[in-house]
Amino acid sequence: MPKIVTEDIGKFSQHYPKVAVIVTASARGRDDAMTAAWHSSISLKPPLYGIAIASKRFTYQLITESQEFGINFIPSEKASFAAAIGGTSGKKMDKFERFNIKKERPLKTTAPILKDAYAAYECKLVDSKLYGDHLWIVGEIVAVHFLEEAFTPAQVLDLDNIKPLLYLGSDFYASTDKNSVNFVKRGI
Repeated sequence: MPKIVTEDIGKFSQHYPKVAVIVTASARGRDDAMTAAWHSSISLKPPLYGIAIASKRFTYQLITESQEFGINFIPSEKASFAAAIGGTSGKKMDKFERFNIKKERPLKTTAPILKDAYAAYECKLVDSKLYGDHLWIVGEIVAVHFLEEAFTPAQVLDLDNIKPLLYLGSDFYASTDKNSVNFVKRGI
């Protein structure tokens, strides 16, 4: 079957699915949360994590003020929650109150950690650089929260216990099929 080849880039959503996360921040006595799919680990030493955020986002303003943020990994059954968080502005409402978001105490930052997250990173802002219409925010991970039963002894997500929330683009969400997991040894 031939591939379509075009210079009309459009939404270029061929790179999906991505794990959806909830980014959290707190400043001036205000907490906020937003859904994001453009994020990545960057370095192990030091432990750096990056996320793409539009500068107009209220969460970005709080990150800039506090110099910290949280990355919260949530299970697929929270898809409606992720869509609601991503579809509203923290400038106009307190999302934690409106959506009854339960928090746990952070260890090293003021960034809210979601009780429903199976894992979360507390990050201190290291860098922020504009690329096109998004800023690439880089944080050093200073604390990790995780449910032990969500991971195997090899520190791999246990798909028998947790189904990560995958974002497919255009407001579509999915999960994983544990029967598709395959260990493939690298190299020749």
